Amino acid sequence: MARQLDEQIAGRFPVGKRLRVLDVGMGQGTQALRLARLGHQVTGLEQDPTMIAAARAALAGEPEGIRERMRIMEGDGRETGVHFPPGSFDVVLCHGVLMYVEEPDPLLAGLARVLAPGGLLSLLVRNGDALAMRPGLAGDWAGALAAFDTTAYRNRLGLDVRADRLGALTATLAGIGAPLHAWYGVRVFTDTAADGAEVPADPETLLAVEEKAGRTDPYRGVAALLHLCGVRG
Repeated sequence: MARQLDEQIAGRFPVGKRLRVLDVGMGQGTQALRLARLGHQVTGLEQDPTMIAAARAALAGEPEGIRERMRIMEGDGRETGVHFPPGSFDVVLCHGVLMYVEEPDPLLAGLARVLAPGGLLSLLVRNGDALAMRPGLAGDWAGALAAFDTTAYRNRLGLDVRADRLGALTATLAGIGAPLHAWYGVRVFTDTAADGAEVPADPETLLAVEEKAGRTDPYRGVAALLHLCGVRG
């Protein structure tokens, strides 16, 4: 996903430009820190105290220049309008968040609002068009059959959450003024790997396969996750 994001940034902004980045629901700060290391000015917004503590601990171990480029804020992604004026950011990330939001449209509209014209909105969502894949490949036939007609599912943490269908989310992005520019699949072949599975001796080949599948039909359409990139008009 990082490679996909870098591809979209490189294709949209001048080389070397220091971008204003907002990471909504940044978790432990993996992508936020990576972009700060690349020279961008990053704001991470997170409401989970455990995740905030992990992100701050990771940031504390970085050189001073990187620490100065990254700001961590506690807050709900649905309240971006409270924290930031319109057009504040060149890039807005919202990765692995929408599945926990019952009504995502207001959140998405708020993210589009804080994007500058021409800005990039990066979303990572559970693929509602492929919910039957995981139970089906695991031999859970009843679970696979039930998954065809719903966007609700139980994740690996045991939480009841929701998925997004590509068509519906494409329409939503158009409606909020950040129409879909590109989309990728994420975890096409590796979704069924067990937690703690041993990393292959040659991880670059695995990554190359996943990256190729994530941009190639029909493989990307059955990925566990979708990475959608919209552009603010």
